[in-house]
Amino acid sequence: MSGELGLSFNAFIYPLLATLAAYLLGSLSFAVIVSRVMGLNDPRTYGSKNPGATNVLRSGSKAAAVVTLLLDALKGFVAVVLVRWLGAPYGLGDGTVALVGLAAFLGHLYPVFFRFVGGKGVATALGVLLGVSPVLGLAVGATWLIIAYFFRYSSLASIVAAVFAPVYYLFGDGVAWYQDNGIAVSMAVMSALLIYRHAENIGRLLKGTESRLGKKH
Repeated sequence: MSGELGLSFNAFIYPLLATLAAYLLGSLSFAVIVSRVMGLNDPRTYGSKNPGATNVLRSGSKAAAVVTLLLDALKGFVAVVLVRWLGAPYGLGDGTVALVGLAAFLGHLYPVFFRFVGGKGVATALGVLLGVSPVLGLAVGATWLIIAYFFRYSSLASIVAAVFAPVYYLFGDGVAWYQDNGIAVSMAVMSALLIYRHAENIGRLLKGTESRLGKKH
């Protein structure tokens, strides 16, 4: 009996600890951190006031924007691949992968270290997708690049990529919508939240007042 209780406890505590760690990792707002380290203005004070790579680009520093993009993506990727690579001995499977991916994304959106005011989660979501499946991440990244190249709107590219991400996963992985698949659900939630976080951008796109890529504040 005690052995069964121990297994039940471990089955609860390990996923919980992994999810908490992923949230804390996601809460590192690298747009703010990188800007401080490189002596730039706080991205929350200019442009869209969004602490993300696109807004950091408006500072005029492409290097800062690239570093921010890579680090924001890396935190989503690391959260997922650590569970994939190291989680099996602790009973961590796809369910925990779904939880930590979503937790890292939510940490970016609502970072505990920055008064719960975060970015829109595009780079972190891409990192999560790359961790789940490199092919999936590359397909979604390519979708973003194609839309951004032809239309020059980062927000539009992000919205389109968010719509297609769960579709690519369901078709590419052969998962039916009615199956119990935590990763598919987590991906759908991330996509919905990402679109929600772009509500103001959608309004500006409809009005024709959205800033194009590369435009400074």
